[in-house]
Amino acid sequence: MNSKNYPWILVGLLWVVALLNYMDRQILATMRPAMQIDISELQSAASFGYLMAIFLWIYGFMSPVSGIIADKFSRKWLIIGSLFVWSGVTFALGFATTFNQLYVLRAIMGVSEALYIPAGLSLIADFHSTKTRSLAIGIHMTGLYMGQALGGFGATVANAYSWQATFHTFGFIGIIYSMILIFFLRDKTSSEQVVEGIDQIHLKKGSSLFSGLALLFTNVSFWIILFYFAIPSLPGWATKNWLPTLFAENLNIPMTLAGPLSTITIAASSFIGVILGGILSDRWVQKNLKGRIYTSAIGLGLTIPSLLLLGFGDSLVHVIGAGAFFGIGFGMFDANNMPILCQFVSAKHRATAYGVMNMTGVFAGAYITNLLGKSTDAGNLGNDFAMLAGIVLVALIVQVSFLRPKSNDFTAYESQ
Repeated sequence: MNSKNYPWILVGLLWVVALLNYMDRQILATMRPAMQIDISELQSAASFGYLMAIFLWIYGFMSPVSGIIADKFSRKWLIIGSLFVWSGVTFALGFATTFNQLYVLRAIMGVSEALYIPAGLSLIADFHSTKTRSLAIGIHMTGLYMGQALGGFGATVANAYSWQATFHTFGFIGIIYSMILIFFLRDKTSSEQVVEGIDQIHLKKGSSLFSGLALLFTNVSFWIILFYFAIPSLPGWATKNWLPTLFAENLNIPMTLAGPLSTITIAASSFIGVILGGILSDRWVQKNLKGRIYTSAIGLGLTIPSLLLLGFGDSLVHVIGAGAFFGIGFGMFDANNMPILCQFVSAKHRATAYGVMNMTGVFAGAYITNLLGKSTDAGNLGNDFAMLAGIVLVALIVQVSFLRPKSNDFTAYESQ
């Protein structure tokens, strides 16, 4: 395999993993109407919220652990193992007959899926320099959005066949692909590390397992990034888990239509956002060290009026338009989180750092998922969606005001 082209081949390989990652977790969000016929507990929106939230809580707790593991051991085998397990869990969900079985399987899925993102993003960051890093990660993110969009067809497929067959099919695809990756995925050796300064970065194999965490939590910039990542996770996870329901309620349409319509709207617009945000960021940062930060801020700014319109809009034009602008803005934000992190954290701690960020964001997501479940039962889903715009504005102001990078690519030789 041509080593010169491999960084982009890697993005292509992991694009499919990202697609499967989100597709397998997302299909449950639209299949509630079909599943509640067989599993009565799912008739309660609050109970369904608990089912979605357990995944997020477990996923969140596991994220820092998975980041530490990815910084210490083979990212290739971590990615392959993670994909194999969560695909097996997806397959097994088709055999569930009780709410408790669904609950346990979703918890296991939270463990296995948490292992992927820190390893995958840090592996891409290893292979791509600052000139292509945002675009590479942005392209990878389109896999997540495509998986989210395909997951929106869960209700449609379940309606045509059965919800059990839907889980079986999606899970089987992932199991096969994990075996294919064994032959094509590879780690980057220390001698191949991207050089962006006076020297190469060499990993300290003998360092303490938790030394990275200690280093991160004494880095003020990392705390700001952590806050900035967590707050937009509230509307980010809200759209993933409750946007189909919001579309169905605001537009008075069935879930079989609302699921694909909402997820395709977000996925297609996010695709535009990550590519636009990746190209703009990679060019801007060559001229201004805050280029990635400004690009991310522009994207996040677009989500603020979008959230207001999503919450209060009651026509197809309003809701679809708001969803499209939210996707573009969130895509620009999403494409630059790891590249911004690379400006403040060295390569040997990036997976750990992203794991902590993922944990914080997911816990915010678990909170909002539970809250919006109760909000749905009370008939206040639209109002609560709109309220998220205010706290996103606070995060944007903090990020632009206090993040001041000193280089394009932070190395172990720079002072924390």
